[in-house]
Amino acid sequence: MTVILTFDTTHHALWAEQIAIDCGAGAQVIPAPADAQAKCDLALEILPEDVTRVTDALVKAGVVFRRYSRARTGS
Repeated sequence: MTVILTFDTTHHALWAEQIAIDCGAGAQVIPAPADAQAKCDLALEILPEDVTRVTDALVKAGVVFRRYSRARTGS
């Protein structure tokens, strides 16, 4: 299962994609999930094995992001 990061601006989403590419990570810009309540319509989908490397690089670069968690339904 992939991890999705959301952003406040398109600039941050595209900057995050470039950082992920520079890290050699498996990442792709996707439409932000409707229930993410993100301020930006773009999100970054990352392979699980690359999450720590990418998120550490984003924090170091000053990119503001949130990790999206799908709302669980049912029991």
